[in-house]
Amino acid sequence: MKQTGPTGNSTGSPVPNPSQSTQLAGAAPTVQFDVSNLQSSYANVCNVSSTREEVVLAFGVNNVWERGQTNIQVQLTNRIVLNPFTAKRLANMLTCVVTEYEARFGT
Repeated sequence: MKQTGPTGNSTGSPVPNPSQSTQLAGAAPTVQFDVSNLQSSYANVCNVSSTREEVVLAFGVNNVWERGQTNIQVQLTNRIVLNPFTAKRLANMLTCVVTEYEARFGT
């Protein structure tokens, strides 16, 4: 299944070929998301580290629900490595999503 459009919604717009790029120079680009290999994972834990060249997000699941335990094992299952530019865009998008969520459901 492929989704197209600026926000991932199907628009039915044809993708311009390079010869059409001069005609569409002022038009916004169409982004196509290929979700045919998309896998979903659940995470309730996220750890973030960074270097000058990259930001690393490690996601996992904490299965311990009792308080007061001295040793908690968190299974990290997914790692996403981003360049700083992409990390900044992600931070901006997450801020927008949380702001919309709080407007609907409260803080």
